[in-house]
Amino acid sequence: MFTHLLLAVDGSPLSDAAFHNALLLAQEMEARITALRVGPKYHLFAYHTEMLTDSRELFAEEIGEAAKKYLERIALEASEAGVTCATTFLVDDHPYEAIIKTAEDRGCDLIVMASHGRRGVQGVLLGSETQRVLTHSKIPVLVYR
Repeated sequence: MFTHLLLAVDGSPLSDAAFHNALLLAQEMEARITALRVGPKYHLFAYHTEMLTDSRELFAEEIGEAAKKYLERIALEASEAGVTCATTFLVDDHPYEAIIKTAEDRGCDLIVMASHGRRGVQGVLLGSETQRVLTHSKIPVLVYR
């Protein structure tokens, strides 16, 4: 059915659960996975106070190193499960755009991601990358909650 899954991950427990379920799905379908983590750009005025004191280079180095370690763990787990897994890390303030573009560029036929289920005011203020992917993607999306 599906042969190449794009798995959008962010390091949260819900995202990790989606990864493990996607890994089982990939095993069943003998599909391969591309795991994608999207990090924020450096901003002088930001909601993370540590961004205000760190230099742009240090910030980029730190988020890149954290993403590398996280994606290496995912790739190792996938390999141990017998699933081919490529990984990629991108910096973009609009994760949904990076997710869709990566899926298209890599020839993925299914996007798999978690939904944090934010509702009400929190959902309006923080938005939902999952909802944006669902709205804008031409590729099927499987959402884990």
